[in-house]
Amino acid sequence: MTPLSGKQKSHLRSLGHHLKPLLQVGKGGITDSFIDQLKIILETHELIKIKVIKNSDLDLSEAEEQITSKLPCQIAQKIGKTLLIYLPNQEEPKIKIPK
Repeated sequence: MTPLSGKQKSHLRSLGHHLKPLLQVGKGGITDSFIDQLKIILETHELIKIKVIKNSDLDLSEAEEQITSKLPCQIAQKIGKTLLIYLPNQEEPKIKIPK
């Protein structure tokens, strides 16, 4: 997957601004079941927020590294304790990304 350009990230950030986190990384960290849930949610939504909560053993960068190593997704934004993650649907992408 080619990296997102600044323009593309900006577009995704504007789309993700109003979104609420759909998943949380907690004390258990990034497990296989977490990744399975993430895949299912990304197939439907393509763009989601994930929050790393206070009692998590991982910080935001560690969570990003583990997620991107297990899924071919893109990080559109990291802010505070929240990741904005993008993975287009392979068959029918809903989000149109500027070139």
